[in-house]
Amino acid sequence: MKLNAVIFCLILLSCNQRANNNLQTKIDSLQSVIDKSYKPGLGEFMSNIQVHHAKLWFAGQNRNWELADFEINEIKEAMQGIKDYCSDRPEVRSIGLIDPAIDSVSASIGKQDPALFKNAFVQLTNSCNNCHKETAHGFNVIQIPDTPPFSNQKF
Repeated sequence: MKLNAVIFCLILLSCNQRANNNLQTKIDSLQSVIDKSYKPGLGEFMSNIQVHHAKLWFAGQNRNWELADFEINEIKEAMQGIKDYCSDRPEVRSIGLIDPAIDSVSASIGKQDPALFKNAFVQLTNSCNNCHKETAHGFNVIQIPDTPPFSNQKF
C-alpha cells in the first residue's frame, strides 16, 4: 500500500513539473511578444501634444468651445500616456509642472470666456517652456501659433 502511495506521489510530482515547465514556456513566449510590441517614445507624445496645443489655440480663438474641450482632453490623454509609457525617462519627473496650467485652460473652456482662455493658454505655453528648460530641453521653445496646423479643418 505504501509503495502505491509513493508511486502515486511521484507521478503527481512529475505531472506538476511538466505543467510548470509548460506554463513557464508560455510566460516566456508572452514576455517576448510584450518586449517586441510597439511602445511610443516621449518625442512622439510631445509631437502629438504640440499639434493639439495649436488646434486648442485656434478652437479657443474661434470660440469653438466643444472643439477646445476635445483638444485639451487630447493633451491630458497624451500626458497620461507619457506617465504610462515613458516613466523610465528622467524628464517625466517634471511632467506635473504643467498640470495647473491644463486645469486653468479646462476651467476657461468651461466658462467659455475668451479672455480667461487666452490668459490660461499663455500660462500653458509658458509651463511647457519652463518644463523644457528644467529638463535640459530649453532649445525646444513652444509659442502661440499664428497659422492653423491644418488647412482642412474648420476651427
